[in-house]
Formats: sequence, structure tokens, C-alpha cells
Amino acid sequence: MTARNHLQNLTPHAVHDAMAERRVLLVDVREPNEYAAARIPGAVLLPLSTFDPSALPPPDICEVIFHCKAGGRSAKAVELCLAKGVEHTKHLVGGFDAWKSAGLPVVPASGSFVAGLFGRR
Repeated sequence: MTARNHLQNLTPHAVHDAMAERRVLLVDVREPNEYAAARIPGAVLLPLSTFDPSALPPPDICEVIFHCKAGGRSAKAVELCLAKGVEHTKHLVGGFDAWKSAGLPVVPASGSFVAGLFGRR
């Protein structure tokens, strides 16, 4: 069975609900510049370019959900985990783009909110 067969697709609202219940760790596998531009509140950064499955808590201790911009890199993170025998298989289908499209909260780049209050662009 391939990693794609193990991949569990979660909707933005399912991930949001799990985070609200504080029962998951959301891992953002985008790059630091993407994370700095905007992110999901509560997500932790572990870029795919330096990804190490052993840096994650064990699956029996913590449920991990991966996300990226659109879903490709988070699926790759699941693949890398499974290749190392780490059974984290869940990702946010559609990634950050789907999260934003669902109208769920995001943390903008530093200063963006304040600049918006004063009409700066």
C-alpha cells in the first residue's frame, strides 16, 4: 500500500474543530516566508525543505495534521513520515488556500492588520 492510500484528507472545518478542541497539532510545512506572510492561528512551522519526521511527537502521544498552501507538500510530509515508520497520515485537503476560502481565521503578516486600520497599503 502506498502513502497515497494512507493519506487522510480533512476538510478545513474538521481541522478547525479539532484545533478548537485542542486535540491536534497542526504542522505547517510551507517555507518560512510563506508562514510569515500569513498563517493559521496555532499552526507550528516545520518546513518541508528541512522536514524530519523524528522531530514530531509520536502518533500515540499526539495527533498531527499537516498543511501547506494547496495540499501537495502536506501529502509529501505524510509520505516522508510513513517512509520513516511514523504513522502521521492526516492533512488539510486544499491547504491554506482552502482554509482561507472557507472563511476561517488567519494571522496576517506582522503589521498588516494595523496598517489596514489606518488605510495604509
